[in-house]
Amino acid sequence: MEKTIVELFAGVGGFRLGFENVSKSWSTVWANQWEPGKKNQYAFDCYKSHFEQFGGISQYSNNDIATVKTIDIPDHNLLVGGFPCQDYSVAGTKSKGITGKKGVLWWEIKRIIADKRPPFILLENVDRLIKSPAKQRGRDFAIMLQCLNELGYGVEWRVVNAEDYGLQQRRRRIFIYAFNKTTNYYKSFENKVDSGFFGKCFPIQTIDTIKEISLPQDILEISDFFSFQFENSGFMVEGKVCTAKVTPNKEFNRKNITLSDIMVEKADDEYFLTPELYKKFEYMKGSKREERTTSDGFKYFFTEGAIPFPDILDRPARTMLTSESSNNRSTHIVKDKTTGQLRKLTPVECERINGFPDNWTNTGMPQKFRYFCMGNALVVDLISMMAKELNKVFECEK
Repeated sequence: MEKTIVELFAGVGGFRLGFENVSKSWSTVWANQWEPGKKNQYAFDCYKSHFEQFGGISQYSNNDIATVKTIDIPDHNLLVGGFPCQDYSVAGTKSKGITGKKGVLWWEIKRIIADKRPPFILLENVDRLIKSPAKQRGRDFAIMLQCLNELGYGVEWRVVNAEDYGLQQRRRRIFIYAFNKTTNYYKSFENKVDSGFFGKCFPIQTIDTIKEISLPQDILEISDFFSFQFENSGFMVEGKVCTAKVTPNKEFNRKNITLSDIMVEKADDEYFLTPELYKKFEYMKGSKREERTTSDGFKYFFTEGAIPFPDILDRPARTMLTSESSNNRSTHIVKDKTTGQLRKLTPVECERINGFPDNWTNTGMPQKFRYFCMGNALVVDLISMMAKELNKVFECEK
């Protein structure tokens, strides 16, 4: 089977980079990246600058995916994408799930799958997806599973923390792997959590809390009434779901890459904390219990625990957010290797945390947006692990 890829919501190219790091035989025949409401399309420009030598600008689309006709998308054998996650993310308290402004983009993915019928699909999102929305747990994920079932696909999923497999960030994401009924993979699929695609990519130590359920055939019924606690691993075939809580086999890969390992030897002065900024971070990252008053006069006590300040260097980095460049509680603060003084991470260090080459995003975008892109990015090495297994899968297809 020809190793052709279409990449949706491509960002700065993490999926493509992960596949091409494994083998140049993977060919991305079309990619789409569009940031709504932005005059400058910095992520698209970054993607284009790295990959346009492989066939020219005609391969790329910088348009709202809802406006793209499927006839303009080339046939392909693998559809990949890290579709927008704000409406599923725990980072937002007003998340609306699949009905939210960006959650509705699932229906564009479904439209493309229905018209193009790629044999294989690999998608990425925040781990909260399997619990969304808060008032009807599991509804959104069940809708996606049933959509894929109706289109003739089996599905596997796994929540993966990059740290658990030797990598340099504590970043937990769900990966969804779908395979069409026409594939040899589907025909030989074993109904076991530990022996499927993700079982080979990310070996597990234990399996617990195994649950089974049959999805309602009517998506409207799922939307109105379905609620179920999906676990961090599972599969769906013919509408029948098996899900289980699994723990990773941390001995599978190698010793973790740590935050210290990815730090530059010398950072510019602009990244170091001033005395005023030091005090601000000390407060934000410290424990607190303080009385606050709402806009309507209601008084309450706000409490939160302390987080490490500075960040621990002999562990992988914490999950990087799109707000990494700002001054807030989640921003990484490290002790500089040369001076011993406290500072923020540099853009290059943020790229290394996600497994990108140095200065990957140094393509003309503002520095603040370099941090934003890395907060949105996936861990490239995880994609490479899956690409290696997909090499084997494709070799078994006609």
